[in-house]
Parts: sequence; C-alpha cells; structure tokens
Amino acid sequence: VQLQASGGGLVQAGGTLRLSCAASRSIVSLVAIDWYRQAPGNQRELVAGITSAGSTNYADSVQGRFTISRDIAKNTVYLQMNNLKPEESAVYYCRVYDAYTNYWGQGTLVTVSS
Repeated sequence: VQLQASGGGLVQAGGTLRLSCAASRSIVSLVAIDWYRQAPGNQRELVAGITSAGSTNYADSVQGRFTISRDIAKNTVYLQMNNLKPEESAVYYCRVYDAYTNYWGQGTLVTVSS
C-alpha cells in the first residue's frame, strides 16, 4: 500500500488544518489506519486511529479537538485538527496495517505559530 499524506502547513495557534492520507488501494479491508506525529527530538506518537469497523481512538491530548474520518470511495483518511497548539508542530504521518504489514506515508509538516 502506498500512502500520500497532504494538508500540512503553517497555521497560527488556535487555527485549523485538515490532513489527508490517500491510499493506493481500497481501505475497506485494512485493519487500522492511524495518524502519528513526530516533533524534532521526540518519539513518534499516536494521535488518532480508525479501524476497519469505523471505531476511532484518540490520544488524550487531542481528544475533543481532532477528528479522524474516512472516505471509503476515495480511499482516503482525514485528520481534522482544530484549536491547534504550538507544541503540536510536528511531521504528521499516516500508517496503515493490513493484518500483515505496516505501511507508512511520507509525512506532512504541520507548524503552529504562537
């Protein structure tokens, strides 16, 4: 599976961005699709995830502000990010798991200015 992440950019604190992760094939059969982020000097951390059944989960720090969703017809998963904070500046990656292998996208940079 090839993944193309997009939608990153520069936004002011409190602003909004929507990230997209487009997969090269149908996402219906994928076990899970997640968004991770990694800031310089930090470990990569899970931000949000959605399963093949449509169940979602979020890191405590983004609960209530971020929303993960999917468009099956477009083979795309989205991460709506509201009320962004400067400490959330990072490269955001999408990851999919098909029950055998993890696939990672190339990442999209999000910069939140204070």
